[in-house]
Amino acid sequence: MNRRDMIAASLAGAACFAFAPAAFAQSAAGPAVREMLTSAARLSTARLGARDGFFGDSLVRIPLPGTLRSAQQRLRPAGLSGPLDDVELRMNRAAEGAMPAARDLFVNAIRTVTIEDAAGIVRGGDTAATQFLRGRTSAQLTGLMRPPMQTALSESGAYSAVDAASNLVTARSGLGGLFGGRAPAANLRDQITDFAVEKALDGVFHYIGVEERAIRRDPLRRGASMIGRLMGG
Repeated sequence: MNRRDMIAASLAGAACFAFAPAAFAQSAAGPAVREMLTSAARLSTARLGARDGFFGDSLVRIPLPGTLRSAQQRLRPAGLSGPLDDVELRMNRAAEGAMPAARDLFVNAIRTVTIEDAAGIVRGGDTAATQFLRGRTSAQLTGLMRPPMQTALSESGAYSAVDAASNLVTARSGLGGLFGGRAPAANLRDQITDFAVEKALDGVFHYIGVEERAIRRDPLRRGASMIGRLMGG
């Protein structure tokens, strides 16, 4: 049985939603919402985990944070932004590389959606499930995503690029003031890590929302023929 058939099967219990007692409707909603979110999370992380999933997508591409971005913008007209451009590329590559771990974290978080949660989601708007998931899991996912993001940033060479860029930027441009007058490398590693985690999660939630809207509007095409009736679409 392929995944679309599995989604449809998991939602089949909701076929009589419009006519069923409330208790039955709620019991059907829980598995259906969890299955929809799981499918959306898998599709989203697969999309973003591909090469250029972040870097090649203007909607979710991760820019440099704070002081690094300011330095990049000041150095670019002089043709000196290369080291920081490299950091930006590697940071996006790291986010792409962290998506398999992100997928597993999302799937585990979705398992916590209860029947009562699902009943509220059913009555919500086009991205009610995504908004619920974000509100319920953002803080936890941020903490859980940091270790795999650190690994990805290290393996992508982003940390080494940050160290090199911080020295080059300060030496070539006299922009030490941008970094608070401190040797910036260690601080910038933390800044890059936190920012990459935040923006990577933003990207995943963005595309989970896209997938949720698609499922609600065209459930048959998405292999979820009953989700439209279940969610009032």
